[in-house]
Amino acid sequence: MLRRPIEPKQYLSASYQHLLDAHGALCSISRPGNCLDNAVAESFFHTLKTELVYQQFCRTREEARRAIFEYVEGFYDRPRLHSTLDYRSPEEYERSVA
Repeated sequence: MLRRPIEPKQYLSASYQHLLDAHGALCSISRPGNCLDNAVAESFFHTLKTELVYQQFCRTREEARRAIFEYVEGFYDRPRLHSTLDYRSPEEYERSVA
C-alpha cells in the first residue's frame, strides 16, 4: 500500500509519480501551479473519523464496514447538511439539479 510521504517534494518527485503510474494509482494532489486539492475528501474523512470511528469500537473488519456504510448511506448522504452544497443535504441537492 502506498502512503503519503511526509515531504511534498517527495510526493511530487518524478520517481514517486512513476511508481504511482506503474501501479495504476492517481496522485491525490494537483501538479505545481494548479490550485486544485482534495479538501472535500479530507473534510469527509475528518468528519467520518470524528463522528463515527472515534466514537464506536468495531470488533471485526466486517462490523466496521457495516458501520461506515450505515453512516454514509443513512446519515452523511441523506439528512446531513453540507456547506459545499449551500447547507443542503446531498439528496436535496441532487433533486434540485435533476
